[in-house]
Amino acid sequence: MNLEKARFNMVGQQIRPWNVLDTDVLDLLMAMKREEFVPVAHQALAFADLEIPLGHGVFMLPPRVEGRIMQAVQVRKSDKVLEVGAGSGFLTALLATKADHVYALEIVPELAEMARANLERAGIVNAQVEVSDGSRGAVTHAPYDVIVLGGAMPAIPQEVLGQLKAGGRLFAIVGAAPCMAAQLVSCSAPGVYQTETLFETLVEPLKTPEASRFVF
Repeated sequence: MNLEKARFNMVGQQIRPWNVLDTDVLDLLMAMKREEFVPVAHQALAFADLEIPLGHGVFMLPPRVEGRIMQAVQVRKSDKVLEVGAGSGFLTALLATKADHVYALEIVPELAEMARANLERAGIVNAQVEVSDGSRGAVTHAPYDVIVLGGAMPAIPQEVLGQLKAGGRLFAIVGAAPCMAAQLVSCSAPGVYQTETLFETLVEPLKTPEASRFVF
């Protein structure tokens, strides 16, 4: 496989046509080596428009969704970021490249170790991966400028929403198959939120033992 051609086609044929027009985001997706965050058994699919299985019932988001996330949350160099569902660490790496620091939560210990190894190999030093049920966020490091939920949830947990700093942005995919919507929640003041629906999609639910406690 010609990796650079495949990466170029991924950005030009999948990500850009899906309304990812921010040149900084497109450049980042061209620069970050996505194939190094994909399990060896699935590396031929590294640039494909699909969710790649990571094991343990966890899947890597499609590239176009990763691009929309990065465009939506507009990470700044001063930002402290919480990512729920680190997976293989690819989205963690994208966020960390733009942020001051990323706290990434992963409920599966084996995937947390994979993410740490992938981030280290990529030279990412401002992200830490913690084994945790991210459905409660991480109050120890709160509040956050940016929060990203890396899988679908029936609703945004209020406990996580409350960890968003005034001026902060939260990305979530909300709903259940076959009807899910990506949302961007902005916090204008403590306890004051505005929600914008960005697009409809269908992705795997975030892996959490607490999924049943969320209601619309």
